[in-house]
Amino acid sequence: MKPSLRFDVAVIGGGIVGSALAYFLANESPGLSVCVIEPDSTYEFASALRASGGCRVQFTCPENIEMSKFGIDFIRTFEVAMAAAGRPSPVDWVEGGYLFIVPPEQSAALERNAARQRAHGCIVDLLTPAELKARFPSMNVSDLGAGAHTPHDGWCDPHGLLWGLRRAAIAGGAQYIEDRFESAEYDSVKVKAIRLAGGRRVEADAFVNATGAWSGQVAERFGMRLPITPMRRFEHYFTPATPVERLPYVKDVARLAFRSEGKGFSGGLVDGSEQRGFNFEVDHGYFERVVWPAVVHRFPAFEGAKCHRTWSGLYEVNELDGNPVIGAWTKGLANLYTVAGFSGHGMMHAPAAGRAVAELIVHGSYRTIDLSRLGYERIEAGAAYAEQGIL
Repeated sequence: MKPSLRFDVAVIGGGIVGSALAYFLANESPGLSVCVIEPDSTYEFASALRASGGCRVQFTCPENIEMSKFGIDFIRTFEVAMAAAGRPSPVDWVEGGYLFIVPPEQSAALERNAARQRAHGCIVDLLTPAELKARFPSMNVSDLGAGAHTPHDGWCDPHGLLWGLRRAAIAGGAQYIEDRFESAEYDSVKVKAIRLAGGRRVEADAFVNATGAWSGQVAERFGMRLPITPMRRFEHYFTPATPVERLPYVKDVARLAFRSEGKGFSGGLVDGSEQRGFNFEVDHGYFERVVWPAVVHRFPAFEGAKCHRTWSGLYEVNELDGNPVIGAWTKGLANLYTVAGFSGHGMMHAPAAGRAVAELIVHGSYRTIDLSRLGYERIEAGAAYAEQGIL
């Protein structure tokens, strides 16, 4: 029988959120012993590495706006700030901007949302259809009422961000254990230990569920109901047959979202009714059936577009309200923390969420962004706290 391992904090899940948490734990409390349990060091199925890398402030919940602001600043300076032993950590940040476009009946809501974002210090340009057409000549604006352009938003390379965070966490003392979480030992108020598939038993003062699309399953093993499920979504790389101007990250109310990428464009259209489950199979007809008609309607120049590659990934969907669950299970196992359920926003919010949970574990309270309203208490009460008109 293998001897037990002992740490101050055991993080289950070593993806972008778990690695961000491990990094910030070292920042908040140097010398804290931290292990990160990750079954696959290649991250073959990690959601972040299959994502588009977008970062935006266009949210309505104050917590999401503030997490985005911190995340964008963190990523913008990441390459230099996170350089280790003279080795830079490139993330290829592109300040390409975001553009939300809405039909006339939603223009007033877009204006209200922009006012909220501006109240948090964000730069948001509201554009009329004529102004949209002037900026983006290839766009069909005939059925639009307005657009909101946030010029300092952008996108990065999720692969570089994940590995940069992981290296920084290890440099700060975190120990990565390549194994799979299997079961938990707990009483009525506290988690005592967890067991791994390889036979190890890990004891800790605090345990964190940062397993993304798998977090609902992991929570069950602690006797916790967490309404987070995996949902397949596709990303496509395509090129137009005729020239199209460089575009920001364009999003509409039907969940079409795409942006410039090199000589082409990257994006997709999320089907929220997709059957839940761990399905990575690629539907190679999805682009032609679903994405292409939507892209061509908005930008007719894509009529002869060619899709070069389609890949699948998972959203970790919080079925209650689409917002993450962040914090301790205060009415249950008080030393069990959750940071999951970002519903497609995990990469951009990982730095701020990781910092916040590190503060909660080390200090017992939030020191920077108050994320109390994103706690598990709302799940227990069935009280949704959702974005308004933004996905």
